[in-house]
Amino acid sequence: MADVNKLVFSIVKFLKDQTTQENLSEDSIESLEVAIQCLESAYNIDTQDESHIARYQVQRNLLDIFNSQISSEPESEFSTLSLHEPTPEEKEQAEKLKNEGNNFMKEEKFSDALECYSQAIKLDNKNSVYYCNRAAAYSKLNKNIQAIEDCERALNIDPQYSKAYGRMGIAYTALMDHESARECYRKALELDPTNQSYQNNLEIAEQKLKEAAMQAGFNMGPMGMGNMDFGQMLNNPALMNMAQSMMQNPNMQQMMANFMSSMSGGVPYILFCVGKGPGRSKGVDGKVFILLSRGQQLAQQMEQTNPELVAQLRSQFGRGPPPGSDPGQQNGDNEPPK
Repeated sequence: MADVNKLVFSIVKFLKDQTTQENLSEDSIESLEVAIQCLESAYNIDTQDESHIARYQVQRNLLDIFNSQISSEPESEFSTLSLHEPTPEEKEQAEKLKNEGNNFMKEEKFSDALECYSQAIKLDNKNSVYYCNRAAAYSKLNKNIQAIEDCERALNIDPQYSKAYGRMGIAYTALMDHESARECYRKALELDPTNQSYQNNLEIAEQKLKEAAMQAGFNMGPMGMGNMDFGQMLNNPALMNMAQSMMQNPNMQQMMANFMSSMSGGVPYILFCVGKGPGRSKGVDGKVFILLSRGQQLAQQMEQTNPELVAQLRSQFGRGPPPGSDPGQQNGDNEPPK
């Protein structure tokens, strides 16, 4: 607790020094004074008390300590300028830390593994494996942005590192960025064509993109029937029977007649016929089954007249697999760290 009080003492001293700066407004100075009072009250510290000065005051002021630390730090542990050639002893110690981190990963102690990999990087920041392994730990902790950044650092060191692309793909998938994930898996496969995990994950990413495109297409109008497979619909006996029953309803017949007579030129439509009787052509006769147009009026009227048919059409053609089904799950990062 003494170290914390020393820090707070230094902060209060710094804030008091700031209240004497001429470039601060009266409101800013008042805010600083409130902050000082709060800190002194919370930590029971008085910068004017001789006993507190003896116990908590350090030789250098807080700003000097801060500037000294900043100037001594490298630009970044990942910066090209900060890359240094580790000594043999540093390499040996870094490898031990990496192996310790790998053991923590097997035990699912991901935070401990992360710390080990970070310490290894401080000793040897030119080793792409350490960054890639830390990316795996970040992913397990759901810190996917950091995982992507570490994979990029690994690839800056070793552009042919397929595992870094694979792990980056997993992180992008967790962020629901399937486009970026697909590109990562493609690059991983280019470098490691026989890796079945990359192939599986690539197929899943492509499937997710197709589903998103289909969903966007199916959201056309209230019936959600865009790009429907009408050939499949006409070959479905249950739907055809429902359609025939619906068309026997006088209200539906009148609705269809009114709709057809009111259509203006240039409105595209598709007309299907079902049943038996005169005028039949190739097994389909002149009884009207359904007319679909880009206008929404018919869709709305069909929804009101026969919601069961619309619900079944949606289920079979516009809404994908039934609830609870699993169309495919991303392969996890089950590869052990190197």
